[in-house]
Amino acid sequence: MRSIGIIGGGIVGLTAAVALLDRGLAVTLFDPDVSKGAASWGNAGHIAVEQVAPLAAPGAVRSVPGRLFASGGALALPLSMAASWVPFGLKLAAASTPQRFSAGVAALTPLLAAAMPRWRALVDGLDAPDLLRQDGHIVTWESDATARRGRLKWRRSAIGTATIGEVDSPTFSRLRGLTKGIIDGVRFSGSGQVSDLARLADVLEAAVVARGGVIVRDVARLVETGDGVAIAGHPSDLVLVSAGVRSRGLLEPLGYRVPMIAERGYHIRTDAAGWPADLPPIVFEDRSMIVTRYADCVQAASFVELGNPDAPADPRKWARLERHVAQLGLPITGPFRRWMGARPTLPDYLPAIGRSARHPNLLYAFGHQHLGLTLAPVTAQLVGALAVADEPSVAIARFSLDRFSRQGPRA
Repeated sequence: MRSIGIIGGGIVGLTAAVALLDRGLAVTLFDPDVSKGAASWGNAGHIAVEQVAPLAAPGAVRSVPGRLFASGGALALPLSMAASWVPFGLKLAAASTPQRFSAGVAALTPLLAAAMPRWRALVDGLDAPDLLRQDGHIVTWESDATARRGRLKWRRSAIGTATIGEVDSPTFSRLRGLTKGIIDGVRFSGSGQVSDLARLADVLEAAVVARGGVIVRDVARLVETGDGVAIAGHPSDLVLVSAGVRSRGLLEPLGYRVPMIAERGYHIRTDAAGWPADLPPIVFEDRSMIVTRYADCVQAASFVELGNPDAPADPRKWARLERHVAQLGLPITGPFRRWMGARPTLPDYLPAIGRSARHPNLLYAFGHQHLGLTLAPVTAQLVGALAVADEPSVAIARFSLDRFSRQGPRA
């Protein structure tokens, strides 16, 4: 039986472990994070099939001043972390040409088209179908001007398999009863939500163990061997790096270029009482905030803070979230539990999925930015195909790490 060692036990690593076990490989997964503090378990729970357009887009750099935290926006560029975000920003600008943006849309479209079917197959295979809700999501605005701009923006955006319709009158009346702020909104269909991130983590880990996989609560280190790479002290036929923001530190010592940054997000959580269990995720677009009800809590999340994953959190972000909740009059009351986590983001806002040409036994799957939860099951299937030399169901050449080498593709 061929064996594989997986570094990283977030949503991508765990779903890949299940897929690889189902293909008959012996799996050992390394994840020291017993607290489940990673971005996989603190995100908005939104399966965002509508986010086909990469954030590396024409006009992205020009829009920065109006989106800065100091101006009331959700983008934070801390001066203390300029050494991280300045070089990343230059690469982002280079990746935001019309040609590269169009190529990114073309690359992400089939991945996102497969996302919801793969999620349904995953939860059914885990005998936990209630973990997936397919109720779409709602985007709201607080003024006529922002509603006009928001509706126009979404009409012009590529949204893949999602569709946009009006919020039905009874639902909108309920929303107006929950907040004193919104005056308009639209409802997306085709998107979805994980109903309970904590339970998802438990179910996936249990599935790995039940299928014969081994989870090692230890930090893994990569070393070069005569014909590839290995996890130090744990030989295996293949190695998969799916360690989120930590993937850069694993691969760059081996000579790979991984221009990834920690895109830090913040949330506040409290008990679910007061927020209806049947509402889908609600986006308050004027505030760049999304509110999600989980099984036993309700969460408000926001912010894109570029920098170092290990830098201290900025309490002003949590304070602003709490102000948003209060100003909107939402039935969400403290005390709040505060969280900050780091999304792994590459400058073209495409993931890194593939097999190394230099170390043929090395696979990688990371850098999914805001789409880690959304794309985890389809990424797992692609990794499974790579591991057994099957043809991937989706073209993945665009996601190769080679695109960041000096000889890599530019278009």
